[in-house]
Amino acid sequence: MTELRAFEAAARHLSFKHAAGELGVTPTAISHQIKLLEQHCGRPLFRRRPRPLALTSAGRQLFPVVRDGFGRFAETLSNIKSSHAGRHLRITATNAFAARWLLPRLQSWRAAHPRLKLDIVGTDVVLNLESDETDVAIRYALGPPADGNVVELMRDTFYVVASPKLVDTRATKTRPVDLARLPLIEAAWPPGDTHAPTWQRWQRAALPLSKRKLASLVSLRFQEELHAIEAAIAGQGVAICSDVLVAPELASGLLVPVSPVALSGYGFYIVHRAGAGNGPTIRKFIAWARAEV
Repeated sequence: MTELRAFEAAARHLSFKHAAGELGVTPTAISHQIKLLEQHCGRPLFRRRPRPLALTSAGRQLFPVVRDGFGRFAETLSNIKSSHAGRHLRITATNAFAARWLLPRLQSWRAAHPRLKLDIVGTDVVLNLESDETDVAIRYALGPPADGNVVELMRDTFYVVASPKLVDTRATKTRPVDLARLPLIEAAWPPGDTHAPTWQRWQRAALPLSKRKLASLVSLRFQEELHAIEAAIAGQGVAICSDVLVAPELASGLLVPVSPVALSGYGFYIVHRAGAGNGPTIRKFIAWARAEV
């Protein structure tokens, strides 16, 4: 590539001196590089005598190809750079977090960074940061993930909640008999997760001596946590919900806690790959998300 670059400049200027000035080397270096290229081709590329410098037939054949090649290199590199600068920041989060925490705050993001675009993927599948599937992952886990740079955004707590249409809002303590009379809602959690906020775990914490198995009384079970929350808001039953995801409803009274017993939850972690090319945008997103919390 060094020899080709020297040849292109010399052929364009028809001067070793001007080519050397453009590339920041000596005319002797240009002459040496072109001799190496001529040795590789097995033919002279310049007619040096008599002056002025001129291209041979082999040089005239090679020059447009090299010239156009360098032009295409420059154009393609420029396109890659500009497309990267203008592309969306790809963010993945769980469906529930994307719908209930991230989306309602996007107006704030646009106001703060109107030119920075987001591409949000709601999925409970853990996308691979190394394969360029995503730039930033908001992971929901008991402890910090180990597949990138990690910033803990917040942790949640789970409360037993219901619509005031369904329960007495003056109640301060829920007995097993009270819950047994109401439809119970539960979201699916990964098998084997003993920390999951299930009715079984809540009963161990709140009513360890009760013989009534609340888990067996669940009448609505949803694969998506988001659907369990919506069912509770609609008054279709009592659910164990994350205070982060139902914060607006708790504040407005659309949902009320029906027990003082709460369960510790998980952490929301922002994870990104070290050395990512769009690092400045990632840092802006992290700062914005932390300010929102």
